[in-house]
Amino acid sequence: MITAYCYKNHLITSRVLTVDDPIPDASIWLDLYQPTEAERLWLSSFSIEDVPNREDRNEIEASSRFYINSDGLHINALFNQRSGTTITSVNVYFNLRETLLITMRDDDEQLIISLLKEIEKVRAPLCTPQQLFIQLFKMKVDHLADLIEEIYSALENVGHEVFDKDCIDEVFKLITIKEDSNGKIRLNLLDTQRALKYMQRDYYDKLSGAEIKEINNMLSDTESLIPHSQFLFEKLNFLMDAAMGFTSLQQNKISKIFSVAAVVFLPPTLIASTYGMNFDLIPEIHWQYGYPWSLVLMLLSAAATYWFFKIKRWL
Repeated sequence: MITAYCYKNHLITSRVLTVDDPIPDASIWLDLYQPTEAERLWLSSFSIEDVPNREDRNEIEASSRFYINSDGLHINALFNQRSGTTITSVNVYFNLRETLLITMRDDDEQLIISLLKEIEKVRAPLCTPQQLFIQLFKMKVDHLADLIEEIYSALENVGHEVFDKDCIDEVFKLITIKEDSNGKIRLNLLDTQRALKYMQRDYYDKLSGAEIKEINNMLSDTESLIPHSQFLFEKLNFLMDAAMGFTSLQQNKISKIFSVAAVVFLPPTLIASTYGMNFDLIPEIHWQYGYPWSLVLMLLSAAATYWFFKIKRWL
């Protein structure tokens, strides 16, 4: 789907286009959502260089994610969004030209939708593609900070729940989900940092003083958030180790009980097996008190073994 956002009379309006339509004159943003091959070819007719396909947009090397050519600045940026209790990463392609911002995305990215709703409601005295691009990245950095704060909040009580055997399964599940989320947030932070530094270095001449200041502020915020994500990794690893240690301790206690029980009942078993032998010359075999005697002997041997374990402080 192709949507053109036009800036006119200090207002931004949207218009859905087809491959038979030209780009409206007042357009400042062209958003291609889940573009088909026909739509990609349509965009090629307005481009000097080749328009990247889906495989090109998902490349991970820096030279494929950040570059400048005859069509302007090209940035492939990762965005995080919630998917239930987990966080997913989506890739968004940006082509920033002098008078037009082009985005291509295969997922329903929430931040872009939020920005689109925001700019359609507000009268702006001046709105340029670069301002939209920078505003979207500002929202992205703020969103990453919120996600890190959510992980902090979720882990507040986990330290106490680690030692509650009734909650241990939920603790393992929570730690695993948050570790995966934190990994995606950290990757997004590093990707954002690389994109902004590239723009700051190679696109500097086309930025205004206010835009340079905004980029410097975002870089400062990003650099301050990266240590937070590292701290969360260490905290999550500690909690996982603590949970695994507590689980092993509980299992060892159970194993200890079975081991002690087996040892305690070993002497009575020996006595019972001795008197269970089919030999005629066992002295107590015809004794009228033989059966009570064997029971008392087994009880005393079990008690003596238990007492010996207590004296040695093995219990």
